[in-house]
Amino acid sequence: MNQERNMKFMQIAMTHLPEAKQMMEDKGMQLSMEDIQPLLNMLMNVMNDAYELGRTEAVSEDD
Repeated sequence: MNQERNMKFMQIAMTHLPEAKQMMEDKGMQLSMEDIQPLLNMLMNVMNDAYELGRTEAVSEDD
């Protein structure tokens, strides 16, 4: 995975983290950063998969 792209994805994820954390707390779930880390890793994988899908589709449209 591209390290620079991953850093951009992490920045995007971190901008939405407070909202997600608040949603969890509203449901009675208290989460620490240690609890959130596996979710962030999964989100990074989803974002990379979505990027690759978009890239593949863009290449196929050029053909």
